[in-house]
Amino acid sequence: MSTELRIEHLRKVFPTGKPAVDDVSFTIAAGEIVALLGPSGCGKTTTLRCVAGLEHPTSGRIRIGGEVYSDPEAGVLVAPRSRNVGMVFQSYAVWPHMTVRQNVIYPLRNRKLSRAEIDRRMAEVLELVDLTQYADRPVTALSGGQMQRVALARSMVYRPQLLLLDEPLSNLDAQLRLRLRDDLRRIIKAAGLTALYVTHDQTEAVVLGDRIGVMRDGKLLQMDTPETIYNRPADLFVAGFTGASNRIDGRLVALDGAFGTVETPSGHRLNALLPAGATVGAAVQLALRPDNLVFNPPGEGPNRFTARVLSQRYQGVQTLYELELFKNQIEVLEVGSAAHYKVGSDVTVSLPPETCWAYPA
Repeated sequence: MSTELRIEHLRKVFPTGKPAVDDVSFTIAAGEIVALLGPSGCGKTTTLRCVAGLEHPTSGRIRIGGEVYSDPEAGVLVAPRSRNVGMVFQSYAVWPHMTVRQNVIYPLRNRKLSRAEIDRRMAEVLELVDLTQYADRPVTALSGGQMQRVALARSMVYRPQLLLLDEPLSNLDAQLRLRLRDDLRRIIKAAGLTALYVTHDQTEAVVLGDRIGVMRDGKLLQMDTPETIYNRPADLFVAGFTGASNRIDGRLVALDGAFGTVETPSGHRLNALLPAGATVGAAVQLALRPDNLVFNPPGEGPNRFTARVLSQRYQGVQTLYELELFKNQIEVLEVGSAAHYKVGSDVTVSLPPETCWAYPA
């Protein structure tokens, strides 16, 4: 049965002295999937391990279903085996000498359940992960994706109150990763589980998470829906990590509500959204996603400029161009199987103000 997870001012300091997790707070509602996203060393896995009880927090409080499971200052630290938490690791972590059936029912061996109940639960989760026909097959005869489904079934068979997933797809090849990624959300939702999912892959986070938390250097920078994370990043790091790879320096010269006028060093002016706020006269840096810029936009509108095509990288279903704009080199993505703009040609490009974000430099 799913339940709420609440993390309050979590802090974890290793002997090196630098906090791996630094004052992190968030809540996952019962039945919700939250993805923690960030680069290696940002603290996302340490946060998950503190929830599992595999790491001891330095301070802060962890509540699962309203009950305190970790509070160092109050002397509370519930052992991992007593937390009723399921966990899926990067490695498959299956027993190689057992069949699929034996792997899945292993957590039920000491739970004082009848044979009929064990068989019922086993059949239920195998159907959920689409492995019913493989029940009596040795796990070593399965593909990597199937073995990870076995690990997932084993973590769900005892009906944990919380499911933790630590980059479970990172060891799979590209095709398997795509297939299982799309299935994971369906499986977790069908099981009605509350889940905390750790990943460095932005697409995984967007596909799987009801909300995404972006972390850096132990800090939680932003926690929001995938749409908000992608379209209203809280700061320059969140924007860059989620794909806003273009950068243009400038200075804020005027304000108009949530938007402002930015002047570039080349003297060009454009309208931009100010997610983090800024004061007139302050240096700013614009962040733009390559897929948000528009070639040869129809009609009239703001932020239209002429740019020179410097290079073209055809990628089958899309083409990535490098343009010279405001004496900067920026990337623009054209979707489609045909490339329309030649190297050396001049093109009109539009930078929609709502997707042109200005952050304090």
